Amino acid sequence: MDGIKYAVFTDKSIRLLGKNQYTSNVESGSTRTEIKHWVELFFGVKVIAMNSHRLPGKSRRMGPIMGHTMHYKRMIITLQPGYSIPPLRKKRT
Repeated sequence: MDGIKYAVFTDKSIRLLGKNQYTSNVESGSTRTEIKHWVELFFGVKVIAMNSHRLPGKSRRMGPIMGHTMHYKRMIITLQPGYSIPPLRKKRT
């Protein structure tokens, strides 16, 4: 699993599963075409649309020093009707 980090399970992403749309966080440097090719090759499905957006990092404090986490990219992948992928493992916190 080169470009996809983990699946995202939020209220919105669970609602989108009914529309055959899957949400996952991907590597920040990955492009849409790379992710589309990888999903079609690995899962054997047909992707018809991909939406992506970059989410900002969060501020974190460690004592007197203020830092931040890295930003990350999230993709919403829409599959053709009749195709589905098994849910990816949820990230452990």
